[in-house]
Amino acid sequence: MKVLVIGGGAREHALCRSLSLDPDVTALHCAPGNAGIAEVAELHRVDALDGPAVAELAAELGAGLVVVGPEAPLVAGVADAVRARGIPVFGPSAEAARLEGSKAFAKDVMASANVPTARSYVCTTPDEIDEALDAFGPPYVVKDDGLAAGKGVVVTPDLAAAREHALACERVVIEEFLDGPEVSLFAVTDGETVVPLQPAQDFKRAFDADEGPNTGGMGAYSPLPWADPKLVDEVRETVLQPTVDELRRRGTPFSGLLYAGLAITSRGVRVIEFNARFGDPETQVVLARLKTPLSGLLHAAATGSLATFPPLRWRDGAAVTVVIASHNYPGTPRTGDPIEGLADVAERDEHAYVLHAGTKLGESGEVLSAGGRVLSVTATGPDLTAARTRAYRALSRIRLADSHHRTDIAATAAAES
Repeated sequence: MKVLVIGGGAREHALCRSLSLDPDVTALHCAPGNAGIAEVAELHRVDALDGPAVAELAAELGAGLVVVGPEAPLVAGVADAVRARGIPVFGPSAEAARLEGSKAFAKDVMASANVPTARSYVCTTPDEIDEALDAFGPPYVVKDDGLAAGKGVVVTPDLAAAREHALACERVVIEEFLDGPEVSLFAVTDGETVVPLQPAQDFKRAFDADEGPNTGGMGAYSPLPWADPKLVDEVRETVLQPTVDELRRRGTPFSGLLYAGLAITSRGVRVIEFNARFGDPETQVVLARLKTPLSGLLHAAATGSLATFPPLRWRDGAAVTVVIASHNYPGTPRTGDPIEGLADVAERDEHAYVLHAGTKLGESGEVLSAGGRVLSVTATGPDLTAARTRAYRALSRIRLADSHHRTDIAATAAAES
């Protein structure tokens, strides 16, 4: 099977890496890709938001499967354009992707499907914002209704900061704060059958001990030794399947990757948010543990045949990924800095590897930073302690001027497991 992956971040590098190791993949292409993806896939220049251009590229390549990675192309209808050409595509339609593109829409779907989530208000005026903030009190949870690259959410005890963020949004969702640890759970679906993957936990705050502003994610680990063994089945029954069923009932079936961001509260599991694609950086650790060939799973979802797909197989042990971010991220990052030490990781760390997020090749072929989150250093091991030790050892070999990373990814879970 020839596969075309759309996107150019660490999530797409993780997808391409898994697909490159898949015996059923005869040719792997990525558009636009990045410096790291170029090592495992043939890159193509295309506007990832241009549905007709992506569909034309897929047709020219004779792709048997197109995998749309990022949220923006999905919301823009790229999967629709590919589907219209009769090419199997992993990713929901633009209408179904509103589950991520509009938090207000997601809340409406959850209400109709009786999915447990936080109480909330959708606000468009200053008066509505003030009333909602007053109703819930601190800590305040304020979410931009639209796509915000993982940085549209503010959780703060500061009323002024919460109000400032809310007023900067055209439409905003203000909701009650959910206590308890957070879990990310992916599910592959063809619009009817739902196949959950293994849960992961990511780290949104920029700095150690969950300090600093929200980011797109600074690291992740899987599995979760502290989680209830019945958690995945519970979430499938109370969250994932009802949501998929509700979208199908509305005439907008969801086919692709349904991502549930969950809070394990004192009152039970609650949905924080839905995404319509693989999450970053959780994808890096989940795929590191998936033993089932990825192309078959994604193709089954794209062609409506998940009901007969064999049960997923998983590798024993654990995986940890740590993000290296550019100077000033999540503010305006500095880019164009050389990255050194990547070859050292490849040569010296058998159980670790580097996934590129914001990178590009310089004129002389050197790898340069090209975004806020630059690299995801991923490692596997027999347990979380070994996996995080290997990840940080590999990370220590990499040099990027004035970069920063968290030093506590998976530390608590490893210590307690």
